[in-house]
Amino acid sequence: MTTMTKRLADHLVERIRIFIRDRGLEAGMRLPAERKFAAELGVSRNSLREAIQILIREGLLISRRGGGTFLRYQLEPWSEQRIVQPIRSLLADDPGYRYDILEARHAIEASTAWHAALRATPADKEKLQICFDATLKFTEQDDPDLAAQADVRFHLAIAEASHNIVLLQTMRGFFDLLQSSVMESRQRMYLQPPIFSQLTEQHREMLDAILAGNAERARKAVMQHLGFVHSTIKQLDEDVARQARVTRLPDDLLTLPREKKS
Repeated sequence: MTTMTKRLADHLVERIRIFIRDRGLEAGMRLPAERKFAAELGVSRNSLREAIQILIREGLLISRRGGGTFLRYQLEPWSEQRIVQPIRSLLADDPGYRYDILEARHAIEASTAWHAALRATPADKEKLQICFDATLKFTEQDDPDLAAQADVRFHLAIAEASHNIVLLQTMRGFFDLLQSSVMESRQRMYLQPPIFSQLTEQHREMLDAILAGNAERARKAVMQHLGFVHSTIKQLDEDVARQARVTRLPDDLLTLPREKKS
């Protein structure tokens, strides 16, 4: 990279940082799609890729193949080494392990909701309300991508309100591992009005329980919600896999035999 090219890349890196700050983007949120982002910044896609790679090396961003570029959760070293890396290796060998992570979230998020109900400060409660309102706003704007991001942010806000660093870092590690698949699944859920309606009511119950300081009610609300999310994501994945199998069938098997004339 020449000195001139490096200066341009560094300038673009700073512009991306300003974009993130001005848009209020937080860890777990996704940057705009490459074509759209390059047009908004008025730069070539190649230049944008170079700048993003710099920010990935610096640890600010993380890229998921087919899933986009996200702001990375700033994990503690012990969380990265003992929680994320070993599970990342398992996921690389068998993506089915993400269902084990979804099951583990039941135990983790039941605890974060319990403690959040007991420990949430006025500032925590205000942030929870803002995150909940964001899921409604983005869905009303017919933006399932941002609605899915707001959904994840709501769950992490609950973990933050628990004021338990181990639970919070574990949650961040899980979402870091599942980021693109979680976003894709939640986008599909938010595209279906009946499912969105149920998600909204479940989130509202979680929020109300925490705001009321009712730990047991908050725990039950989270367990009900995650059970619904888990079964819905699994059903959506099975539907996609079934459709993929159908498209691989030979044409003669897709055509129903005609009735013979007597």
